[in-house]
Parts: sequence; C-alpha cells; structure tokens
Amino acid sequence: MTNYRADTAIVGGGIVGLAHALAAAKRGDRVVLFERDDFSVGASIRNFGMIWSIGQQRGEVYERALRSREVWLEIAAKTGLWAVPSGSLHLAHETDEMAVLEEFVATTPAAREHGTGMITAKDALKRSDAARADGLLGAMWSPTEVNVDPRRAIPAVAVYLAAEHGVDVRFGATVRGIDMPTVSTTAGDWRVDNVYVCSGNDFETLYPDVFADSGMVRCKLQMMRTGVQPAGWQLGPMLCGGLTLLHYAAFDDCTSRAALAERLSEQYTFHRENGIHVLLSQTSDGRLTIGDSHAYGKTHDPFESQQINQAVLDYLATFAKLPDPQITEYWSGYYPSLRDGRTELLLTPEDGVTIVNGLGGAGMTLSFGLAQQVVGS
Repeated sequence: MTNYRADTAIVGGGIVGLAHALAAAKRGDRVVLFERDDFSVGASIRNFGMIWSIGQQRGEVYERALRSREVWLEIAAKTGLWAVPSGSLHLAHETDEMAVLEEFVATTPAAREHGTGMITAKDALKRSDAARADGLLGAMWSPTEVNVDPRRAIPAVAVYLAAEHGVDVRFGATVRGIDMPTVSTTAGDWRVDNVYVCSGNDFETLYPDVFADSGMVRCKLQMMRTGVQPAGWQLGPMLCGGLTLLHYAAFDDCTSRAALAERLSEQYTFHRENGIHVLLSQTSDGRLTIGDSHAYGKTHDPFESQQINQAVLDYLATFAKLPDPQITEYWSGYYPSLRDGRTELLLTPEDGVTIVNGLGGAGMTLSFGLAQQVVGS
C-alpha cells in the first residue's frame, strides 16, 4: 500500500467536512479530504439551501451562523456560486404567532442590530408575492438569511477548495480506519498530524464505541420540490409560519411560546406528532423546496408517508400561495441529531483526532463558523 503525507485529513465530504477542510487550508495546512461516495448524496444536498441564522440559539450560536453567512457570501463572490441574500419572513396569521415574534424582537438586541424587526402585513406583502394576504396580521423580517442551491453548492464548494486552497479532494475513497498518525483508506495510507471526522449520518463506522455513548440519534425527514415556476417567478424572502416558532431554539425562551404551543398542538395534532413545521425556499433554476417532517431514532423505516407530505402542503397553504404548486420530486433525508440541547458533538477519541458531528438540521447554517472555532483559523 502506497504511503502519502498531509498535515490534516478530513473524513466526510458533506458541508461539515468541507468547512473544516477550508478552515485547515486557511491555517496553512496541506489538506486531504476523503468521501466514500463518488459525489455528495447525503443530508448536505437534501435540504432547503437555507443559511438560516435567525432560527439559531441566541448568543454564541447565532453569531456563529452569521460568520458562516460571511463565508458563504465570500465563496459566492469568488466563484459565482448562486447565493442570494434574500432574507426571511416569519408570517403571522394568528395573534399568538404575533405575540411570539414581537417578544422575540423585543428581547433579542443582537437580531435587531442586524436588521430584524416587525413589519406590517402591507409591508410583508410588498416584500413577498407568495405570502397569503387573507388574515395576515404582520410578519417578522430578517435580512440575514441566504438562499443557496444545495445540489449545486456542495459540489461547487469542493471544486473551490481544490482550485483555490489546494485541498486534495478524494471522492470515492473510503476510510478504513484511523491509528494515528496513520489514516488507512482505499486511496492509500496517509500519515497526518490531525484528523477531523465529519462523517455525518454514518457516525458509527469509525469509533463505534465512542458514538454509542454520544447520545446521538438519526433524524428522518420528508421533503418535496415543485417544478420551475412560470415566467421566471421569484420567491424573494424565504418563508415560514407559526409551526416554525416551535421548532427553532431561537424562540425557546419566549414566554408567549407556551400559548402558541398549546393551540398548535390541539389544532395540528398530526403535525406536532410528526415534527412538521413548514419552510419554503427556491433553487437557482426557480424550483421551490418545501418541507419538512422530523422523526428521531437510531433506525428508521425506508418508506415515505404521503399523509405527512400532504400535511406539509396543507399547512403551507395557510401562509403561502404558489404560482405552480405541482410537486415533481419527493425525498427522505437523514441526519445525526442531539436531543439534549447541544448544538454539536465535539469529541477527541485519540490524540490528533477530533470528531465533529451532531449539527442536526443546521449544518448549512453553522458549519463554516464552527470550523473556524474548532480548527482555529
């Protein structure tokens, strides 16, 4: 077996691995990245493409998301990657939704400093042709959210790492084992100083005993996508409704959230039982991405529920209208999740090896900022 040399090895070619490869390269390391699949097929391409700062836990995690946003826009400026700073609208069609949004804005100065604020229904409708006007009471506008197209963005970032930072990106290369300073792979044995294991949903292949004690489970979600919208129609700000206020940690401390949760749990029992909240984003070619549901466990069945998909679409119709709502694609996604409030899993199973995992559904939003902290670039 041929032996090779690098300063840092990355295991995993999803967004977490790519982000840590970038941070290590910026530190001046010679970096090699291993991804067992021939191209990205995991959670990093099966998402909304939302850089969703506004939903993140207030404080350090929110700031981390904003740093990630800067990196996305920096890469876009250098490469032409489609990354639209479209912002987001949390639409309120009920008084309890307005109460949570108003409390959040009033108690979150960091968000206000970055332009987040309440706007009238009239102003919301000016910003969004998709927002449903009937019954709209108002909205929370946040300018910090960025829309990327994940199926194109993830491969583009890999190309950027190789071209601009000299990262040796090896798709179709499986890591067999790590015994520092050696990383054994199907692309040879590599002698390295540091390894970042960013293996995402495949978190049990390397260091299975460590992961068995980590508290991590898998989340299964269902999503769908429309065809290209007619006449070049653009979504504008990414949209969500009241159920989203129960999903994201940013709103956990709002005292008004309890009344909202009580009403929605009664009115939308099936949605709550299946972890449904609904977001709407757009792709670079004009398709609309809609979702999603959340089921947590170590192992999931491989089947999709049309009842869940229909529940997502039914709720979407309460706050948004689409020029052409015909669905052309359905899929399931899987990502590792921590259910105890932690926003990431950082472990050191042996000297020189750092496991980075457990970002849940916020990988696109947090990975670049987290990598800067972990790697120290």
